[in-house]
Amino acid sequence: MRFVYSCFLFIYCLSVKAQNNSFYKEKYRPQFHFTPPIHWMNDPNGLVYHKGEYHLFYQFNPFGNRWGHMSWGHAVSKDLLHWQHLPLAIPEEKDTMIFSGSCVTDVANSAGFATDKNQQPMVAIYTAHIEGKNQSQHIAYSLDDGRTWIKYNANPVLDLGKRDFRDPKVFWYAPHRKWVMVVVYPNEKEIKFYTSKNLKQWNLMSSFGPAGDTNGIWECPDLFEVPVKDQPGKTKWVLMHSPAPYMQYFIGEFDGEKFVNDNSNTKIYRPDYGPDYYAAITFNGLEKNQNPISIGWINNWNYANDIPTSPWKSAMSIPRKLCVKKINNEWVLIQQPVEQVKTLRQNEMTWKNITVTKNHRFPLNSQTLELEVEFTAAGETSGVRLAKDNDHFIEIGYDAKKQLLYIDRSKAGTAEFNPSFAKLSRYETAVAATTAKTIKLRIFFDKSIVEVFANEGEAVMTAQLFPEEAAGGIELFSTGKPAVFNMVKFYSLQSAR
Repeated sequence: MRFVYSCFLFIYCLSVKAQNNSFYKEKYRPQFHFTPPIHWMNDPNGLVYHKGEYHLFYQFNPFGNRWGHMSWGHAVSKDLLHWQHLPLAIPEEKDTMIFSGSCVTDVANSAGFATDKNQQPMVAIYTAHIEGKNQSQHIAYSLDDGRTWIKYNANPVLDLGKRDFRDPKVFWYAPHRKWVMVVVYPNEKEIKFYTSKNLKQWNLMSSFGPAGDTNGIWECPDLFEVPVKDQPGKTKWVLMHSPAPYMQYFIGEFDGEKFVNDNSNTKIYRPDYGPDYYAAITFNGLEKNQNPISIGWINNWNYANDIPTSPWKSAMSIPRKLCVKKINNEWVLIQQPVEQVKTLRQNEMTWKNITVTKNHRFPLNSQTLELEVEFTAAGETSGVRLAKDNDHFIEIGYDAKKQLLYIDRSKAGTAEFNPSFAKLSRYETAVAATTAKTIKLRIFFDKSIVEVFANEGEAVMTAQLFPEEAAGGIELFSTGKPAVFNMVKFYSLQSAR
């Protein structure tokens, strides 16, 4: 196995070095969303800000473009947009795959891994998976800022003898000076909270669930403190996880031992109402008073292995800055793209006060763009069509009567690669017009990905599509009464490669 991985690392390093010359020019390859140079990727893992670098680890198959041989891939960035690919961080070993988890900077050397007083060990906490037999929590550490990793010689650090027990998110809880682990019982739909002083011995504190969406298995939990929008100094806690194949969140309070939900335990709140957003987690180690930042996996387990991309598979979302807000007596997660995305803008164009009776086509053709749209909803439905080419397009619309925002990709391009993809074409969510009776959309289109942020991030929808390369038209539409588009602002976005 060591020889196999040595060969892989050599080949992978060559592919990383060649990425600017041969990769990132393929059909469907996103240009400002993170993708691996080659092979399969799923959940983001170990998000941590350490010594000026954002570290993104991720579920990765070193040997192919479908799920399998789970190991941790690795990349770093200074700005969350331009990523440097690094060698495989934590590899599968014998019969044990490396499933999802988190990473922390052990500033006080609580685990005792530092060999020099000036070192700040990075510690990864992950699920060791033995197919069909056992899942337990292991740790590995790095003394060179994440470039090389050593598996702890006394693993596992938490083993309940369960076949399904996974995805630890660990963070430092400063008020009690302790580590907290959030981990799931997937089939029981329960989230467990453990505590430790040294990242090695863990004690159970409490549990949460079942609640909300209990249709799928529960995976990839996260718990983090967030600011309340427009209320300086006030915070709430968000418990977020993935009931496959979608996500949900709860907002409430955490006292260091248990989480209490302030919203309804029966209503479902999602961080993303589209088909393709999963396993999102937040960064550890961000500077004090900085809003949490999350990244999610853009794909859907119903068809993930079959999407028509090569030599890579899957992408990560635009990093999202998070806060919460109370709307109609319910706490809602507010998400916005990080400010750094604006540095990619070029070729700005603005139009104002366009009245659309049926459709209005712009003299533009682009598959890497940002679009800001504000319109007064009227008639039946109105909105934007992207990837427009004759009768092919993805439709992002608003039903004024039902007050529903929707994405419809049924006409957006190829779908025959998997029957579930065509069936899962239309998604919608309730969005109320602003006090000015307008709908505001901020839309990102990146080759095979659309992310839509509605009304300053009160609702978000993410979807994959696979259009022809020439399909880059942009069109406004309205059915029934005319709709007035108060403002449309277009930016082409530079590649982040």
